[in-house]
Amino acid sequence: MIDHKIPTGQRQKDPLRKAVAAAAAGNALEWFDFSSYAFFAAYISANFFMQGDNTSGLISTFLVFAVGFIARPLGAVILGSYGDTHGRKATLTLTVALMAVGTFIIGFAPPVWVIGIGAPILLLVGRLFQGFSAGGEIGGATAYLVEKAPMERRAGLTGWLQGSMGIANAMSALIGVTITGLFSDEEITAWAWRIPFVVGLAIIPVAIYIRRKLDETEEFLQLKEETVGTKQRSPIKDLFRQYPKHMVIGALVAILWQVSVYALVIYAPTFYASEQVGLGFSANDAFLASLIGNLFMIFACVYAGRLADRFGTRRMLVASIWILIAVPLPMLVILHLSPSLPVLIGVHIVMCLAVSSFAGVVPSALARVFPPAVRSTGTSFSYNIAAIFFAGFTPALMTWAIQYTSYATGLYVVLAGVVALLTLPAFMKLIREQEGDVLL
Repeated sequence: MIDHKIPTGQRQKDPLRKAVAAAAAGNALEWFDFSSYAFFAAYISANFFMQGDNTSGLISTFLVFAVGFIARPLGAVILGSYGDTHGRKATLTLTVALMAVGTFIIGFAPPVWVIGIGAPILLLVGRLFQGFSAGGEIGGATAYLVEKAPMERRAGLTGWLQGSMGIANAMSALIGVTITGLFSDEEITAWAWRIPFVVGLAIIPVAIYIRRKLDETEEFLQLKEETVGTKQRSPIKDLFRQYPKHMVIGALVAILWQVSVYALVIYAPTFYASEQVGLGFSANDAFLASLIGNLFMIFACVYAGRLADRFGTRRMLVASIWILIAVPLPMLVILHLSPSLPVLIGVHIVMCLAVSSFAGVVPSALARVFPPAVRSTGTSFSYNIAAIFFAGFTPALMTWAIQYTSYATGLYVVLAGVVALLTLPAFMKLIREQEGDVLL
């Protein structure tokens, strides 16, 4: 009689691949919409704000970008709590659907000369939807992968979440290269800047379908079984009553995560092509460098996570923090001394690799600070509290700061690195309290 059973190794591998693909695909779409907004900020500014000087219009656009982050803690609390009570799978599907609403509003909102003040208001509403959605995304996706992965592979598999950020940024940059190569500035300002948002909308149904096919995690199912017949849990109350220290320490470490990504990766195309910086690069040059750098970032995030699984989370976090403190300023000096396209591409690759060394490890570490009962809520809230001030306002702050020093992005990352380094011992202590000295 023929045995039709699937080999054990294959049974374990296929669900893991499915889980990683689903979590990463939705996360990539979240990042794609965010990075598209940042990458095309100059053109969005021309459509939604009355023009004075270019700098003030760009700052206004980035301030609306920042306002979207104010909605993120609300999304973190509501969607994170939803994930801790109704399941990781349900949250992952809901966050993508909400992101679709915000993307539609931004992609199809009429410009300021058609509906006046209604244009920036619609832009703001779209960003609030995106921010609310993103608030629950990172906690839900991270909790899902941390709970699905074997203990010895958690960081490596969760590294795909930040690898998917590289995929999203590369997609945005590729579209940017294509658009700036095919169309004039006038055509891009008039309508072509909307293309990435339309592309995002076209992909979103696929991500929703994939996520709806997921299996729930064993840890959540066990938690649900243990609480059957008991009073309904309130993850929000539990989080604020029992784990305030965990949230504060988690947020302090997450500052470097936010600052490095937004200063060195998301804001980069605007920085490289900025007249204030004076490097002389075109928008097409900046998008090309961003595209190539983010391709490296995809695999570097996953590899960094695998290194953490092999050598320990603490060692990898210490090394990556020092890399982010040491690398950005010398790279900016090199770029200013020799502002050519090959040097720009090389510098941005190094920047993306430096960011990846930390961003590929910290998501799984942050999720491990919290127990399963509040993991989604705690991870989302810690991450997004840091995001309000140190991600959302970074592009606007850097646009203002580079008027005084073109090394502002590097200096900002160094300051965030010092904060992370000082907070790391307390951060690792919280993980030990949850799971002992396993792979630390």
